[in-house]
Amino acid sequence: MPSSVLVPVELSAVERAQLESWTRRHTSAQALAMRARIVLLAADGLNNTEIAGELGIHRNVAGKWRSRFVEHRLDGLTDEPRPGRPRTVTDDQVEEVIVKTLETTPKDATHWSTRSMAREVGLTQSAVLRIWKAFGLQPHRQETWKLSKDPQFIDKVRDVVGIYLNPPERAVVLCVDEKSQIQVLDRTAPILPMLPGTPQRATHDYKRSGTSSLYAALDITTGKVIGALHSRHRAIEFKKFLQTIDREVPADLDIHLVLDNSSTHKTPAIRNWLAAHPRFVLHFTPTSSSWLNLVERWLPRSYAAAHTARSLSSTPTSAPGSTPGTTIPSPSTGPRPLTRSPTRSPATATELTNHDTSFRQAEGGRQARSPRAARRGAGNHHRRPARLSGARRHHAQRANRVVVGRPDLSAGHRRLQRGGVSPRLATALTRGKQGAARSD
Repeated sequence: MPSSVLVPVELSAVERAQLESWTRRHTSAQALAMRARIVLLAADGLNNTEIAGELGIHRNVAGKWRSRFVEHRLDGLTDEPRPGRPRTVTDDQVEEVIVKTLETTPKDATHWSTRSMAREVGLTQSAVLRIWKAFGLQPHRQETWKLSKDPQFIDKVRDVVGIYLNPPERAVVLCVDEKSQIQVLDRTAPILPMLPGTPQRATHDYKRSGTSSLYAALDITTGKVIGALHSRHRAIEFKKFLQTIDREVPADLDIHLVLDNSSTHKTPAIRNWLAAHPRFVLHFTPTSSSWLNLVERWLPRSYAAAHTARSLSSTPTSAPGSTPGTTIPSPSTGPRPLTRSPTRSPATATELTNHDTSFRQAEGGRQARSPRAARRGAGNHHRRPARLSGARRHHAQRANRVVVGRPDLSAGHRRLQRGGVSPRLATALTRGKQGAARSD
């Protein structure tokens, strides 16, 4: 019980600053912040009853923390150690784990794992994991870094950043870069559409159709992109892209290009072309510092968007985010452009089942009955089949196993159920197709 005698509270400047910090800090525990407010009000001369009314607590609580602060000062406001399970991992063991993680490597691996470290120091895997997490150790991760050796690094950085922050008037600033060696791939079969309960499906294998190079110029003011595709990556293609930029940008505007130090940007042919077009001004990024080029933020997204499950024949010919009306021309030389397969992908669950369960006989090549005939045969599913003797049933089952091209009716049944068809209707349609196949 707190003492009934009102104990005066006097605070030093350091103690007052610490208590006020506990009351304002967002990460402080609410209990600790409340105790700090009690002491501050007590230091201002309020008694326990006034403090309780001010903070909405009981007067005994105010007297308890007043007395504890007078006796133990700031340390008295924290919670006392509570009984519980003692520590099983000592400080020496924690130090051993940290030292071994930072200064050694296992004999049979390139870095430590939680299991190998646990066997090494005699702890559990969970204990090692908690120690690594507490000290931010991640032996399995590795990052790369690189320093630019450009002697004009500072001047080039100021030039590029300056044109970003303060673009010149009556001019357009374009960030230019190219993505070379893009593999032109296409699927070996049409893409199966998405159905209820079934995602879009594509074949695992693909066909290679050569490579392509994507040239892009990002306008830092509007965010529009001027793009072009070429089959090769040379100074000739870069010159053609400069001519494309010259046609797209109005003639009354100067053009400031931010680009890297590729050898294709500094050939005599490019220098002669730039001398004949004085409105082009080039700003080179420092060596090994292409991260200064803003178009580097657009190219990875465009490249990832192009490598989806869609076939190349269905992709647009314009660059994603490109200037309206600016299309990416097909390569004049190189791989032949792909065309869409004449085989149409099934669009519904019923059509998908008909597409998968249709078959041709081995000798005659005659196709099975039409889906309409199969649906007509679905009405006979309630008829009880003729009863066969044991020998005849054995020969019938053996004959069914050797029929060439027998449809997988169980797979069609599962596809119908995934497509949202009830089990009873799926059974009826499947049996109808089975009757149509047997009649043929």
